[in-house]
Amino acid sequence: MNNSEVLVSLDIGTSKIKVIIGEVMNDSLNIIGVGTANSNGMKKGAIVDIDQTVNSIRNAVEQAERMVGMHIDSVVVGISGNHVELTPCHGIVAVQSENREINNEDIARVIDGAQVMSIPPEREIIDVIPKQFIVDGLDEITDPRGMIGVRLEMEGTVITCSKTVLHNILKCVERANLQVADICLQPLASGSIALSDDEKNLGVALIDIGGGCTTVSVFENDHIAGTRMVALGGDNITKDLSMGLRTSTAEAEEIKKDHGHALYDEAQEDEVFQATIIGSNQKETFNQLQIADIIEARLEEIYAYAEREIRKMGYRELPGGYVLTGGTMKMPGVLELAQDVFQANVRIAIPDYIGVREPQYTAGVGILQFAYRNAKIQGKDLFPSISGEVPQAKPKRAKKQQNHKEETKESKKKESGIANFFKYFFD
Repeated sequence: MNNSEVLVSLDIGTSKIKVIIGEVMNDSLNIIGVGTANSNGMKKGAIVDIDQTVNSIRNAVEQAERMVGMHIDSVVVGISGNHVELTPCHGIVAVQSENREINNEDIARVIDGAQVMSIPPEREIIDVIPKQFIVDGLDEITDPRGMIGVRLEMEGTVITCSKTVLHNILKCVERANLQVADICLQPLASGSIALSDDEKNLGVALIDIGGGCTTVSVFENDHIAGTRMVALGGDNITKDLSMGLRTSTAEAEEIKKDHGHALYDEAQEDEVFQATIIGSNQKETFNQLQIADIIEARLEEIYAYAEREIRKMGYRELPGGYVLTGGTMKMPGVLELAQDVFQANVRIAIPDYIGVREPQYTAGVGILQFAYRNAKIQGKDLFPSISGEVPQAKPKRAKKQQNHKEETKESKKKESGIANFFKYFFD
């Protein structure tokens, strides 16, 4: 395994933190390591406790490191939420090389030029996504490198987010002894793996239902048109079950995973289970039909809120239909309920990679794929993300990371890309 071809994604979710290690060979992705940990410092998609979030990130990272036997140095971080804004941008430069051949430097200049715009002081640019390049009036070019031209233009989307939210995320990653190789818009990343090119061209809604929140994104003409977040998710279903069955949240979560069904009409009355009544040692018997009634009501509400956000973005009808993903989509009956609510084409997206064939990993795998392709277009250098052998004991690991930090302190001045761009946050 060549370390220079390995990328690591960090998906900080409300219920789980997921670290996925991917090896890129000949433009194809292989998943070689996965680490998951319970997310303790998050609520409704936002960080509420930095120390707990840092510990959760470390736990997920250590699990992934043990799987590959290597030490993770840097990660590509996914970001989403209502604080994210998409703004159209346009850049234009003259090609400067002697033979008029467009190179990486010209692409970097035109992307920098597109970012020259008025941005409020509380917001930060996290990425620029090119829609198309135009060389001497010839448009719809995806990668102009090697072409001959005099004038290079780029039309794209500038992604900005709240400085406060970004600072908190980067602070957590830094304190977990990791460097930020790049920052990636999570709905864009999920869309790169969950949606087909035809769906993105026709117009499609991607609904990612996680633990604490639901991210709704609309894609049209092969590009993201808008993204919104609803503060409802799988955790709300768990809380409803906890109240309805009068049991603890932890036990309600297990019942949801083992016996949950999202469609009341298809639930089985003869599938019974016991739940411990909170405040006592008594156990009471319930059946799947009773909890399906609770689950269906809440999930129907989540779908209705998602539909409302799509309407707010100005979309009444989407020829590509709806694509569902996220951890909550593992439950039986979710697809059939969505078809009843949306009255349109609906499917569930699952990553087609060994070891991550679950909807909860869509964002993490998507971050790897999207970050690699985007870095290739923009000429960013994301490698290497791992180094050396992973230490056996935690104290040694901490010591090794400290030594590694001291060794790289001098070379930090030479770093390029987004890690250096946001470095002032931690000075």
